[in-house]
Amino acid sequence: MNEFLQRLKQRKLAQWAVAYVAAAFAAIQGIDVVAQQFGWPDGVRRGITLALVVGFFVTLVLAWYHGERGAQKLTGTELLILALLLSLGGAFLWRFANASREPAAASTGGPALTAAASPASFAPAAAIPEKSIAVLPFENLSDNKENAYFTDGVQDEILTDLAKIADLKVISRTSVMQYKSGAARNLREIGRQLGVAHLLEGSVQRVGDKVRVNTQLIDARTDAHEWAENYDRPIDDVFAIQSEISKTIADQLQAKLSPHEKSAIEQRPTTNIGAFELYSRAKDLILHTAFSAAAAQNLRTGIELLNQALALDPSFFDAYCQLAFASDSLYGFGTADHTPALLVTADAAVATAFRFRPDAGEAHLARATHLYQAYRNYDGALGELEVARMTLPNNPAISELTAAIMRRRGKHEEGLQAYQRAIQLDPRNFYTIQQLALSYAILRRYPEAIGALDRALTIKPDDPETRATRAQTFLHWKGDYRPLHQVVDEIRTNDPSAVKSIADGWLIDALAERDPAAAESAITALGDGTFGDNATQFNAGFAHALLARMMKDDAKVRAAFAAIRPEQERIVQAQPDYGPAVCLLALIDAGLGRKEQALQEIQRAVQLLPLEKDALNGADMIYYSGIVAGWVGEKDLALQNLTKAAQLPGFVTYGALKLLPWCDPLRGDPRFEKIVASLAPKTAQPNE
Repeated sequence: MNEFLQRLKQRKLAQWAVAYVAAAFAAIQGIDVVAQQFGWPDGVRRGITLALVVGFFVTLVLAWYHGERGAQKLTGTELLILALLLSLGGAFLWRFANASREPAAASTGGPALTAAASPASFAPAAAIPEKSIAVLPFENLSDNKENAYFTDGVQDEILTDLAKIADLKVISRTSVMQYKSGAARNLREIGRQLGVAHLLEGSVQRVGDKVRVNTQLIDARTDAHEWAENYDRPIDDVFAIQSEISKTIADQLQAKLSPHEKSAIEQRPTTNIGAFELYSRAKDLILHTAFSAAAAQNLRTGIELLNQALALDPSFFDAYCQLAFASDSLYGFGTADHTPALLVTADAAVATAFRFRPDAGEAHLARATHLYQAYRNYDGALGELEVARMTLPNNPAISELTAAIMRRRGKHEEGLQAYQRAIQLDPRNFYTIQQLALSYAILRRYPEAIGALDRALTIKPDDPETRATRAQTFLHWKGDYRPLHQVVDEIRTNDPSAVKSIADGWLIDALAERDPAAAESAITALGDGTFGDNATQFNAGFAHALLARMMKDDAKVRAAFAAIRPEQERIVQAQPDYGPAVCLLALIDAGLGRKEQALQEIQRAVQLLPLEKDALNGADMIYYSGIVAGWVGEKDLALQNLTKAAQLPGFVTYGALKLLPWCDPLRGDPRFEKIVASLAPKTAQPNE
């Protein structure tokens, strides 16, 4: 040992270590300054730090081997010390690399995620483009708070103008509107969250027929003010102000502006301020709408406001595009709104938009949405999207619609990639992230679905529907209803006003637990809402019938199905070619024991929605054809159809087949149990 200590002293190992640590510390400080200046992502800083740590151990080895006495053969003791140093270094690096990726305990029910599925790994960090900007919500300084919609409209028009410039990356309205709070904003953090180098802030004050617009451009990486301007003009000049600001910002960011882009920016949306305000209110409602019972009413209100705006300005191009979008969204919402009258409204809105501006990207996007929602014309919609992309380079709706089309076509991986592209331009779009989670769930990639839902919950941490959906994922994945039960109880206790929004999840939990009292309470909470997947939605009356089947109360089954059949028959008569409506009627007739009618109806539903036309609802029709066959005693046909459905992406899941009452007539049959087993989790996951 004395000899070893003597050789340690000769090699000046301590001096080497101290010198290296001092130099590395100075390097880290300098790198931190540079990283903040240039907006380097955290991954780059972490990688450099890891490299310096590795360098420390390499330096010790080299100092030992190449001490002042020169290179020489290592003794056995030295080899042992070297092995210890390398082992300690490896252990330290492993711990350091994994510490930042350890998942936090889930606060929304269910086990924590693995690192691979956590929100942090949702999208890889990327360098922030220099020519990137987010237009934050403007502050309404008007005495009349009703002018808030006018203020939002001014901000949105500037954002829309900038988004037409291909040389810029511009974050979508849905993401930036989340920073509308009047509290002080951490601009560096906002820039990081949105992935932009620059932010535009502003305020609008409207007094009588005058308007004042204040704006300032800020470097989000340094908080430095790059440009500011005040505009005092008559109210009629507000659109000219927007164009001036947009062109000035493009110049400040040194963005190339083509003649076509310059012309598009200078195009006024309308000449009527009243129509502009109504349009702004409608757009705010429509863009914050997701598919729920409340959302359908938002769409109807938005349509009313748009019609009022068009009454004031019949040439309002953007209002026609929004009217088409809202009508198409409502038309595709479910059986209740899938009406010819709504289709006519959307047809007319698209046609009028093209009459006013046939070359506008917005018109082609509206037509693409219409072809997809109303006619399932996927090729036509994709062709329109390619045209729209040429003049709307920063519009995430193009990628979102592409993703939806790919999903309907059964091209799920392409759909996932398109959703990721949309999120690059709209990183805090709650609805788009939910759709990405849905795509993962359809593919039964449950950890990734939960990771996407966790990211959505970073945007709306207390959103009851997303919390319930996340918890319900464990039911489908593992047949574990406990997380859903826990979340439902928490919401019922802490936020009773939100119970209706999660009543469908509560009902699923109650049915899975075979708890009739809880199911009755959930049905009461459901009210006029619905439950189900995709376009096949069931009302409270159907829920009563399903519960009665679970309880094997034949009298209640017949009474409940008989009560809802006349209305469903009326819907089918009005929409004879709409598969989900026919499917519902088939299930009702199967419940009533009308075997031949039920089998004919479900066969027609399958024919109306083949997989090549709609991979999502088509898979549902195959699944429900198995349910109908099982209910009427055709067990072989039921198992044949369920086997096919279980092999398709969709919502035929391990937990649903194992726990819910739909398949009760088939339980105990070895062939059915084999289908259930085929969907069971294959391996245990970490952190469960």
